[in-house]
Amino acid sequence: MHHFITGIAGFIGSQLADSLLKSGDQVSGADDLSLGRREHLDLARKNPRFYFIKSDLSAAAQALKSLSAAAKWGGRPDIIWHLAANSDIPAGAKDALVDFKRTLQTTFAMIETAKSLGIRRIAFASTSAVYGERDDVLSEDSGPMLPISSYGANKLAGEALLSAAAETHLDRTWIFRFPNVVGPRATHGAIFDFAARLAASPQSLKVLGDGLQTKPYLHVEELIDAMEFIVSRAAERRNVFNIGPNGAGTSVKFMAEQTVARMAPGTPIVYTGGDRGWVGDVPRFRYDTKRLKHLGWRPKLSSDQAVLRAIDEVARVYGR
Repeated sequence: MHHFITGIAGFIGSQLADSLLKSGDQVSGADDLSLGRREHLDLARKNPRFYFIKSDLSAAAQALKSLSAAAKWGGRPDIIWHLAANSDIPAGAKDALVDFKRTLQTTFAMIETAKSLGIRRIAFASTSAVYGERDDVLSEDSGPMLPISSYGANKLAGEALLSAAAETHLDRTWIFRFPNVVGPRATHGAIFDFAARLAASPQSLKVLGDGLQTKPYLHVEELIDAMEFIVSRAAERRNVFNIGPNGAGTSVKFMAEQTVARMAPGTPIVYTGGDRGWVGDVPRFRYDTKRLKHLGWRPKLSSDQAVLRAIDEVARVYGR
């Protein structure tokens, strides 16, 4: 089977590539390397069943060129895993064009390219941010969908484009609504930021907000396992799934304290105040994952356990 991954040099895309290659499949993919890193592909590059294209996929012509090159290398891809997006929510809040180009335009370009080449299956990385700020437990049927970030709005628009494409030229679509994801190769996020700040200046740790922001965190290894499981089992034309950890979420305060304890014990933590870290930040949400459990997949780690494992992995990068 031939998989094409967009955003393949990113935090999640590179590890999805490693997993699919381990299964014995062919993997090709593209990344513009604006957020992704070449070193994330070091393991994949050693495999003859891997092919990488440096490309900006926000233009349909460039996307078609990239997919055509992949098809020439390994035959027409059987599935597109569309992970390319702007994952820097504060950047999108400052300039909405960042999300429009890197998140929505890439989705439109991949859908149109799939149509041109006759690729009939797309798996799409969406987000909890599509739901907006709500007090209820978030299920796949929650509504109305009123995102408060440009990132969430463009992901929701991408979901809509895929739904429409499933009526015309796609046989099957999978939409994964990610929680907060942690683990090795992360390029942003609270743990990544805390570790970098402590490594650079262990005198104090600044934390955005009041520390009470609480969300579900899932380890990237479990996320990839869930994505592959869903694609192998969910057989509707349109398949939408929340993916999340066991139990309750984790607070920013817990993450900050545990990162300090692991990397620089005794360092004072300074909270900037307010109930959120940035414009567009949803300070707390809870996920309903009954649909995924009914399909047959359950995570092994709680949110706190995923966070603690990720802190240890990141700390080791800094030799701690």
